[in-house]
Amino acid sequence: MHDRLHSDEAIGPAAVSTGHLPPNPAVDVLVDEAFQRYRGVSEGKIADYIPALAKASADWFGVCVAGVDGEIHAVGDTDRAFSIQSISKPFVFALVCQALGGGRARSSIGVNATGLPFNSVMAIELNADRTMNPMVNAGAIATTSLAPGANAEERWRFIRDGLSRFAGRELVMDEEVYESEAATNQRNQGIARLLLGYERMYSDPEEATDIYTRQCALNVTARDLAVMGATLADGGVNPVTRERVVDEDRCRRVLAVMATAGLYEQSGDWLYEVGLPGKSGVAGGLVTTAPGKGGLGVFSPPLDAAGNSVRGQLVTRFLSERLGLNLFASQPAA
Repeated sequence: MHDRLHSDEAIGPAAVSTGHLPPNPAVDVLVDEAFQRYRGVSEGKIADYIPALAKASADWFGVCVAGVDGEIHAVGDTDRAFSIQSISKPFVFALVCQALGGGRARSSIGVNATGLPFNSVMAIELNADRTMNPMVNAGAIATTSLAPGANAEERWRFIRDGLSRFAGRELVMDEEVYESEAATNQRNQGIARLLLGYERMYSDPEEATDIYTRQCALNVTARDLAVMGATLADGGVNPVTRERVVDEDRCRRVLAVMATAGLYEQSGDWLYEVGLPGKSGVAGGLVTTAPGKGGLGVFSPPLDAAGNSVRGQLVTRFLSERLGLNLFASQPAA
């Protein structure tokens, strides 16, 4: 995790979790303060191993908070589209858990952190469960292979429609990003074939890898991410559309996996500093969920060495403390 996140930089008094967000004007002020505080941060590198992502600007930056009451607090480039990438993982896991049951999803995929990078092949070989969890690529591709449907098109529609319901609007795939990733995803293809040999792939490995590549290429905005995070925070009900996307129990399970593995090998640092379930994507997106309160979506393409948005992490830590979101913060009872 970025050195700034480990620093003892004074960012003002930390609020304690109260079970709800502060009054709306206060949220607006703090979201704007977070944006202004970190907009000048220049550290990080834009992902270039996927050619289409390398075209992003380091100046793009948006911050959005969506409350479970449906209120939206946004500043910056919150309506600029970018590919969802790995942020799709927890939401597809939620959809598969809803369709198949949490027990089958857990036994088929696993829920323990690997402690290794997101695309590690070594983690597959070292761990008896192979896939380990749905937040790393092996577990995510296995999760996608469990999507219900009679053929590839039905399985893809299940995922696209489900992610759209989380966002509250129809999501569209970025063809350029898809084609760019499809031309460079040999490692994911190899992971899928390796999992097939271990009987941890539940449909054709090439088909599952292609659908997984498509889901990662869906375009979202920081506003979408905030609403998606708020849907998990609201027990599976989208706070803007009021549509139930998944059951309450599915949200609880998904948030547990996000908390333990959402930022890969840096998940422990993330929980220590931020205290919330979160998930990052290499296009620069970051979603965070404060159960019962709301969701936070940040977009800023420059990444740290682990592939997590530098500004995104700084903003999330700031807002977690100032909005009283940290799940582990408490104070003595009066």
